Amino acid sequence: MTTTPTTSTSTGGDETGAVPQDLAVDRRWFLSRMAGVWAAAGAGGLFGATSLTAPALATGSGSGPAGNVWETAYAPTIRRAALADPTELTVSEAAAAFRRRLLDPVELMESYLDRLDRFDGVYQAYLWRPSNAELLAAARRVRITSKSTPLAGIITAEKDNFYTKGIPTTAMSPVYGGFVPEYDSTVHARLKAAGAIMMGKAAMGPLASGRARLADGTATTVNAWTPDDIRYSPSGSSGGTATAVAGRLATSGTGTQTGGSITSPSTAQNLTGLKPTFGRASLYGIIPLTFTRDHPGPLARDAMDAAIMLQAIAGPDRNDPRTLGMPPVPNLVKAATVYRHRGRPKVRWATTVGYPPDFLTGSNAETTALRQQLLTTLTSVGCRVVEVAYPADWDLLSGLSSTAGEATNMFLPQLRRDVSLFADRLPGFLNGMFRSSDSYMKMLQARYQFLHLVLTDVFDKCDVFLTGTVFDGIGLPLIAFPYGTGVDTTTGLTVPRGTTLGAPPFGEERLLAVVAAYQAVTEHHLRRPPDPTATAGTRRAAPYKVPAEYDASDET
Repeated sequence: MTTTPTTSTSTGGDETGAVPQDLAVDRRWFLSRMAGVWAAAGAGGLFGATSLTAPALATGSGSGPAGNVWETAYAPTIRRAALADPTELTVSEAAAAFRRRLLDPVELMESYLDRLDRFDGVYQAYLWRPSNAELLAAARRVRITSKSTPLAGIITAEKDNFYTKGIPTTAMSPVYGGFVPEYDSTVHARLKAAGAIMMGKAAMGPLASGRARLADGTATTVNAWTPDDIRYSPSGSSGGTATAVAGRLATSGTGTQTGGSITSPSTAQNLTGLKPTFGRASLYGIIPLTFTRDHPGPLARDAMDAAIMLQAIAGPDRNDPRTLGMPPVPNLVKAATVYRHRGRPKVRWATTVGYPPDFLTGSNAETTALRQQLLTTLTSVGCRVVEVAYPADWDLLSGLSSTAGEATNMFLPQLRRDVSLFADRLPGFLNGMFRSSDSYMKMLQARYQFLHLVLTDVFDKCDVFLTGTVFDGIGLPLIAFPYGTGVDTTTGLTVPRGTTLGAPPFGEERLLAVVAAYQAVTEHHLRRPPDPTATAGTRRAAPYKVPAEYDASDET
């Protein structure tokens, strides 16, 4: 299949003339790169960086951060209510409060430990965490100076599939029971180097699938928005991280996404979650699910916090060839800094937002009204909003990009050793064992065709596209963010509603700029869930068993 160059529907830079990186990278190169990744996976090998090196970027393209990337990371104003309860602070606000001596890391830690002691027995967001004394000692060691990053002294939750040296890392599965890594994952190491303090290892779906649960299927972690009703899912395997951040047991956190587990929990818990372009952040030291679809990324409270987190963890890593030869990480923090025109918030770059035909017709009246208001608000901050029809073969090609077979291959040694350790995950892995190599190769071919279709027939009409998780399999960046609340039909409780924007390769700047402008004129992201009525010593009335069919979905 031949490809043709594709360009953005928008042109021009910001006030400095810089344009977002998605305008600077030849999409044909990314298509070729992903084809190489998929071919390497199919051949069972890795690849060198030399043949997959990005072409030179245009001048003024945002090709790399110039100067201090943290310059605009500190909140110009700090909400009074958040200072009164530091667990309400965003990363940006807490960092600004530290610098202005309005708060210190020990006081922030004490506020979080108070909530943990009262409520984590209900939330069950963490599988493991240091003692209170150890955490307070870590906070006392933090020194805030002019050279500190905005993450110095910030409290984070890390999903339990990120390696942490000397600390249990189990992916909440008996397969890794008792496993204690001898080294840190690249993501964890970079967060530590930036000064962040890990509150603990967050609960997760076993082997990165579905909601957090025990081997017998009993659900553990609750959604922070329905802490007294376990039936409403925290959503996706990064649900423990989402509950920790939304429930104010951490300021920000990390997750992984293979089929929706950063964006889905973020949408379900009123967070801003950013799944970067495949290869933007290293997977070294993360318990794998697939070689070609796993993505680490932040679950945060707003666009700026997501940018700060990704700025800290992104970039090439010699231990992960998937990160090599990539365009340099641009100034994501600046992209998330609210741009103003004549004193009013405006999207930083001229941007066309595409939405599919069923965006306003495929949901109930409540959701449709929220989505219509979203489009109206995006227009008010300078976005051009257009309907973009699904290209022919969209449903067919997007549906063929499954993880079956590839995930099984990652766990063959463990499957051969003891299948009983896989508990309720076993049927999915066995299904992959019965797939032929021919069907696997057809899946990889479908991914290539689907990526080509998206790059040429969707992003020739818009710069960002309102979509679900179908971009996971083709490595494109996604950002999830809240746009209101609704009533859950099962519990009758008020819960967050949100949506997901996708972008072309290396479109993180564009996504952050759009959401930052939207959040500058709305307050959905500032809403916090109610505290549990129960306390740490109170048992829930009855355990909740996850339905058997739940894990059959591709929510990973």
